[in-house]
Amino acid sequence: MARVELIIPKMGESVTEATIILWSKVVGDMVEIDETIIEIATDKVDSEVPSTHKGILAEQLFQVDDIVKVGETFAILETEGEDEVSTPELEEVKEVEEKKEKKVAEKLSLRDDDKSLLVEEKAITPIINSGDRFYSPLVRNIASKEGISMDELNKVLGT
Repeated sequence: MARVELIIPKMGESVTEATIILWSKVVGDMVEIDETIIEIATDKVDSEVPSTHKGILAEQLFQVDDIVKVGETFAILETEGEDEVSTPELEEVKEVEEKKEKKVAEKLSLRDDDKSLLVEEKAITPIINSGDRFYSPLVRNIASKEGISMDELNKVLGT
């Protein structure tokens, strides 16, 4: 039998930890794929964490009311096959890291006369919500990254 580590999934940009509020399974219980194992609470939302594998719950690494960090193993399942860590977000994290590394490499390879572009990129003022206009965090991030000024953003007509 193989052992699979189940981890607390990423729940949003600012969520870094969660509190276990209920174990739906106990050690020795059979767990199906997508079956709820625990219920957790964050500062933003309460949610259920489903199993990513089929197997028998071998270990509960935390108790009710314990605080667990995002990405931390909370339980171990015994399954058929080889040992592995259940990390569906791992590929996403690798892609993001590769993109960051590529951007850094591109910036480092700029010629001296192109270095003014880096200074200009940092000089962009952050987008903030004003009295009559609301910009979601996603819109603000995209506008900042793309170098869109507050004046340009204010010219966009909403529907």
